Amino acid sequence: MRKWFLAALVGCVLSTNIGCLLPLYSGDPARRTRQLIFTSEDLSMIFDEWERIWFLDQPSHMTPYPVHGGVI
Repeated sequence: MRKWFLAALVGCVLSTNIGCLLPLYSGDPARRTRQLIFTSEDLSMIFDEWERIWFLDQPSHMTPYPVHGGVI
């Protein structure tokens, strides 16, 4: 019984020409387009997320002009 199950599983995996047994996106073209747009928008926002996590998006407290730090 185990041999038949293993043979069926191997045959199923080898017969697919996509490589993934379960599809990542929907088969409906309109829904798949929305999913791809959302995925690409999420990936483009990763840099903003990185700056937020490492506090790189904080305002600068430096003056816009150079200041002499000594007493005049």
